[in-house]
Amino acid sequence: MKIRALILMAGTLIAPVLLQAEPADYVNTPIVEPGEKEIDFKAGTANKHGDPRETEFSTGFGYGANDWWFTEFYVKYKNEGTGSKFDAIEWENLFQLTETGQYPVDAGFLLEVERPHDRAEGWEVKWGPLLQTGFGKLQMNGNVFFQRNYRADFTNSTELKYQWQMKYRWIEQFEFGLQGFGELGKWDHWVPSGERVHTVGPAVFGKIPLGNRQAIRYNAAWLLASSAAAQDHTVRMQVEYEF
Repeated sequence: MKIRALILMAGTLIAPVLLQAEPADYVNTPIVEPGEKEIDFKAGTANKHGDPRETEFSTGFGYGANDWWFTEFYVKYKNEGTGSKFDAIEWENLFQLTETGQYPVDAGFLLEVERPHDRAEGWEVKWGPLLQTGFGKLQMNGNVFFQRNYRADFTNSTELKYQWQMKYRWIEQFEFGLQGFGELGKWDHWVPSGERVHTVGPAVFGKIPLGNRQAIRYNAAWLLASSAAAQDHTVRMQVEYEF
């Protein structure tokens, strides 16, 4: 627990451009499965009237190093109307801070470091708490993230983002609910309401067991703009092969 506390403290002390929404973003959860390995594929496409369609996809490999730390490396690609191109390498780390089910709310912490292909963007760092709770078959997640580019060739500040989801755990192979994502601007001085980015829409989830600790896990959502600054439509999905 001391190590977990130090990780949380370090993340909150990282020194504090309105960030563009990433169509392949997904809702992070705080639960770690020790020893689990996964091959992960994420994709998303978004469009706003009058602007080129933006498509993003990535592949990654992750490993549950122990009962409180899951680490994963991604290679990301992007297409903004001129063909697909390599976009970034990302290292994602999830730290589970509480025992699953020990408290009414399960807590975790996310730390991501991304190295964009465009070196002028420096190093992108994202960090923040992950929260999960449930009532019967209803599961709810809510996360708040701080994000900033370091060693970039432009002046920027720490931005505030959020994500949430609610899902009804009907059967293991098929669950359904809602997802939402948003960006508020500078963490301590939000942009005017008309410039904030909010999207929300229906989502589906599921896990298909294959035996011998192998499974296919999926989730997908169709997100609609709930603010003028957001993309009109975003379709996103994630498929994981766990073994």
